[in-house]
Amino acid sequence: MEYFLNELQTTVRDLARGIAEEKVLPVRAELDEKEQFPWEIVKEIAASGLYGIAIPEEYGGIGGGSFELVLAAEQFARVCGGVAVTYAANFLGSDILIDNGSPEQKVRFLPDIASGEKLCAFAITEETAGSDAAALKTTAVRTDDGYLINGSKRFITNGGDATIYTIIARTEPGKGARGLSAFIVEKDTPGFTFGRKEKKMGIRASSTRELLFDDCLIPKENLIGKEGMGFFYAMKLFEKSRPGIGAQAVGIAQGAFEAAMEHAENRVQFGEAIITFQAVQHMLANMAMDIEAARCMVYNAARTVDSGLQKSANMESAMSKVYASDVAMRVTTDAVQIMGGVGYMRDYPVEKFMRDAKITQLYEGTNQILRNIIANELKKRY
Repeated sequence: MEYFLNELQTTVRDLARGIAEEKVLPVRAELDEKEQFPWEIVKEIAASGLYGIAIPEEYGGIGGGSFELVLAAEQFARVCGGVAVTYAANFLGSDILIDNGSPEQKVRFLPDIASGEKLCAFAITEETAGSDAAALKTTAVRTDDGYLINGSKRFITNGGDATIYTIIARTEPGKGARGLSAFIVEKDTPGFTFGRKEKKMGIRASSTRELLFDDCLIPKENLIGKEGMGFFYAMKLFEKSRPGIGAQAVGIAQGAFEAAMEHAENRVQFGEAIITFQAVQHMLANMAMDIEAARCMVYNAARTVDSGLQKSANMESAMSKVYASDVAMRVTTDAVQIMGGVGYMRDYPVEKFMRDAKITQLYEGTNQILRNIIANELKKRY
């Protein structure tokens, strides 16, 4: 379909697709097998300028928004979901800083993030605070010297490899969501270390680690915005970032669909290519329709976020993530089915696409929690 991309958007899409096909495709199986962080690919993306997509021009970025990020993430995910989330998580980590940081913080941190010299990560999840993000227990106690942080974070994308971390911690006990604040913590800060690296079903090229804080003292200047606003900053961040998860799902689904199409055109049974069988044709037709519908929702949600015309794009954002990730799971499962026995083998890419697809239904809000959010937004609007 025609999505009326402007020159910048077309350039971003084509640049990301080129890197994905030329640099990621030859090594994606190895990265997955070895669970290896894609540093060489990170350098290629940095050299292209794509880490600066959503960062304002005055800080060395391109000055785009959620839509441009969606275009790039989709193309990376079309080849490798692990590389795609490694890339997208950089913006998850920097967006709170872009929207709520002080001028001094922006000058200090954003140019290095835009250039790709330093990777970024965002940390809110804890062992007891997943869907119930307001239940987190990591504390940041104000002292004469700054803030003393104690606690841990779990399942943090880019954990251990990122240099700059934006974290949410509790500054006021007993205040629930209103007692949380946002902070910047740099990798080499004393008292800040890393725990286990998770061994995952999919997106294995992406590093997912535990963050540990043991009397980690950061300067008071590392508070982002105001005390007590951390939870609200995070929820606004997810409103902007969930179309990015939708884009990853669309890309994964597209990659699996293309592999299944190629197989169906070349696999001969009973003297005919299996694409001539109506059962296979109907599966492929449904896959193609679902992917295009998901892409429409994701692109619309990202453009709605960027337009700023709505007070909240929470419903559109949640819908795009839920629908696209459910589509990714259906499409990748059907791709394995079309390819039969070989689809189940690691020599072919669709089993990886299927494993990578599952996480898109889980992170940045499980699809069940997001359906609650959609329902609550419906009450407000209708």
